[in-house]
Formats: sequence, structure tokens, C-alpha cells
Amino acid sequence: MGPAHRRRTHVPGRTPVHRAPAHLKLLALLGFMLVVVATPRTAYPAFAAYAAVLVALIVVARVPLGFLLPRMLVEVPFVVFAVLLPFIATGPTTTFLGLTVSEPGLEAAAALLIKATIGVAASLTLAATTEPHELLAGLGRLRLPHEMVQIMAFMIRYVDVVADEMHRMRIARESRGFRGSSIRQWGVLGRTASALFIRSYERGERVHLAMMSRGHDPSGGRS
Repeated sequence: MGPAHRRRTHVPGRTPVHRAPAHLKLLALLGFMLVVVATPRTAYPAFAAYAAVLVALIVVARVPLGFLLPRMLVEVPFVVFAVLLPFIATGPTTTFLGLTVSEPGLEAAAALLIKATIGVAASLTLAATTEPHELLAGLGRLRLPHEMVQIMAFMIRYVDVVADEMHRMRIARESRGFRGSSIRQWGVLGRTASALFIRSYERGERVHLAMMSRGHDPSGGRS
């Protein structure tokens, strides 16, 4: 597991949150999210309490906002759907910011945004305070199937390789004058994505064949 990947996903520290066993943190995250998701969407005091607990945990873990905020962008698809929800939902209408929107849709959008934000922030806090190899070991302790743990280990190990290859392809495009500022150039981006997928698939096949030639047993052992 490369140091570049650790820098992107982990904030070193010696806080109690960092030192807690990975499998316990995974169970705590799962339980916390089940409670958040099961909370009625209009129970805003409960959501405020969940957010306060999460903020306190982030403060104790000393996770900087500069780490969390840029990574919260993974929530953008939820934000887009939540913005559209009041306009496409049915039911009684109300006025919000001068616009006529569905009242149930507005409540559902607010609940979606709140729950998604809490979930993403909690997951990022777990990633920031737990090394990737510790997470894999924790999943093993929780009796996750060995094959799934192996697949995730390879995914983490090779994500830097794929990212570096994508970076080289971008530099090659830009060195030929490509900027991707026009819709007509999206075809080039599509072909680049296809080439990256094929290369990643072929690399996975080579790794699989190399492991099998060394006696690897997919069931979890070695022959």
C-alpha cells in the first residue's frame, strides 16, 4: 500500500480515536449510521444531536477541516438529487425562497441532505483515523469473507497505480493541445476512460495469472 494513498486517506495521530481497534470503529460506524437512517426525517433535534456527537469526535481525533471539506465533494450527487426532489415530488405545496415546491419533497430533500452529510463525514472520520491495512484487518476480524477482504486489499493497493496511469494519460492529451473545454471533445474523454478501463482489466488479469502460477488458492489458502 503506497505512501501516496495513505497521505490521501489518513491523518496520522495518537488520539484515542486513532488508537481504537479498527473492528470496533467499523461496528460503531455501522451502528451510528443505522440509527441516523432510521431516524424520522422531521426529527431535527435528533439530527442536531448526532451532528454534535460527530463534531466532538472530529475534534477529539484532531482531523483538520482542510482534510474533510474537499473530500465532502463525494456528496455532490446526493445534493443534486435533493435539490431536484422538491420540484418533482407530489403532494401539498408550499413556498420556499419564493418558489412553489412540494412540501413532502422539501422535507425529504432536507432529510436526505442531513443524513448524507452525517454519513459522509462519519465515514471520512473513520478513514482519517484508521490506516487502510487496519481497516482490512478489522473486516477480517468481523468475519467478512476472505475473498472480499482480498479484493478490497488489491483495490487499495492498485488505486495509486491506476491514478498514476490516468495522470500520465492526461499529460499526454494536454501535450497535444487537448483542453476538453468543448462538448465536441467529450468523445476523446470517453475513449480515454475506455482505454483506462481496458488497461486496468488487463492488469488485473496479469496479476491473477501470476498469483495462480505461484499456487494461490482463491478459496483462501495456498496449495
